[in-house]
Amino acid sequence: MRITHFAPVVLLLSAACSDERRTSRPVEDVPVVSLVRAGTPTGPAQVEAAGTAALRREIPLAFTTGGKIASVLVRDGDRVRVGQLLASLDATNVGAALEQAAAENDRAQADLSRIEQLFRQGWVTAPRLESAQAAARNARAALASRRFARSTARIVAPAGGVILARQAEPGQVIEAGMPVVSLGDVASGFVLKTPVSDRDAVRLVRGAKARVRFDALPGELFDGQVLEVSGRSDRGSGAFSLEISLPVDARLRSGLVGHARIEATPGRSATRLVIPPVALFAVRADEGFAYVLTGKDRVRLRRLRIGAVDNQGVEVLGRAGPFQGDDAAAEDQEGARQAPHVGHRGAAHRLPAHQLPPIPVRSEERRVGK
Repeated sequence: MRITHFAPVVLLLSAACSDERRTSRPVEDVPVVSLVRAGTPTGPAQVEAAGTAALRREIPLAFTTGGKIASVLVRDGDRVRVGQLLASLDATNVGAALEQAAAENDRAQADLSRIEQLFRQGWVTAPRLESAQAAARNARAALASRRFARSTARIVAPAGGVILARQAEPGQVIEAGMPVVSLGDVASGFVLKTPVSDRDAVRLVRGAKARVRFDALPGELFDGQVLEVSGRSDRGSGAFSLEISLPVDARLRSGLVGHARIEATPGRSATRLVIPPVALFAVRADEGFAYVLTGKDRVRLRRLRIGAVDNQGVEVLGRAGPFQGDDAAAEDQEGARQAPHVGHRGAAHRLPAHQLPPIPVRSEERRVGK
C-alpha cells in the first residue's frame, strides 16, 4: 500500500513551541524534534497475546446419581494415580434403590415364567405374553442402572495427574453431574490459553511458532507452537480462543500468567505503512493525530486513519478528512496532547487543523525500527 497524500515523515515532539512570531523567534527557542520516516516494516509479522497456563486436558469429575457425599479424599494440588479413589457417596440410598430394583426384577422374571407356561397351555393370549416379556426387560434394565449407580457412587481417577480443584465437601447433598473434583491430566501437557481479536485470529494458523514468557519465571523463555485456533468467537467477548503448546517443565502450574509472541501470516505487511505508537496522540476509535514534515524544518498537524497495532507499529490507512471543526494543539509535548489551542501574539486562538500554520523545528531523522 502506498500513501501519496501526506508526507511520510512523522515527528515526536520533545521540546516546547514558543508563542512568539516565527519570524522573530530566536534560533535557540525552536523546538528540537525526532523524525521517524514511516515505511514498510521489515522482519516477520507477530501477534502479541496474554493468557494463562493450563493443562490441556482438565477433567471435571462427578457422580452420575445424586445423594449425600460420604467422603472426599483429596485436596487441591494432590498428585493422584490412575484408579485411585477420590470421593464416594453415602451408599445408604444407593444400596436401598439397588435392593428395590433387584426385587422388582425377580418378580418380573417369575411372572414371565408363569405367563409363558400358561401360553403354552393355551390359557393366555399372545398380547398378554408380550406384555410380560416387556415388563421383564424393563426390570432387568432398571437393575442394571442401579448397579451402575452403585459402581459410580465412587469417583476414581481416570488418569494420573494433579487435583486442580476440590468443589464439594463431605455431608453435602449434590445432584447428579455436579462436579466434585477437577483433575488435570499431566500426560496431556501444559498449554497457554489466550484470547485474541478477530484481526489477529485470521492471521494465525495451526503450527505457527510462538515464544512465551511468564511473570512468575522472569528471564525464562519457552518455545511452543499454536495447537488450536477456535472456529467461533466467544459470544460474550467476541474474542477467539488460542492454545499454544509448552515444553515439559516441572515449574509450570495451571493459572500462571504468560505473554506470547506468535508468528503471523504476512497479510498486508508487505505493502502497509506503519509509524511508531509514540508518534500518535489524541487517539480515538480509528483515528489519531501526528505531526508530519511538510517542508524544510516545517511541520503540520495531520489527522490520520489508523488500523491494526502490533509489534511493528501502528498501521496508517490514510489521511482522515475533511478537517473542518477539528482543533489543533501545538504547545509543548504535554500541551500538544491536551490543549485544544495554539498561541499567537500572546493570545490563544482556536484553529481548525488544516488552517494551522507550519511550525518551525530543528530535527534529527531516523527510520522506523532503528
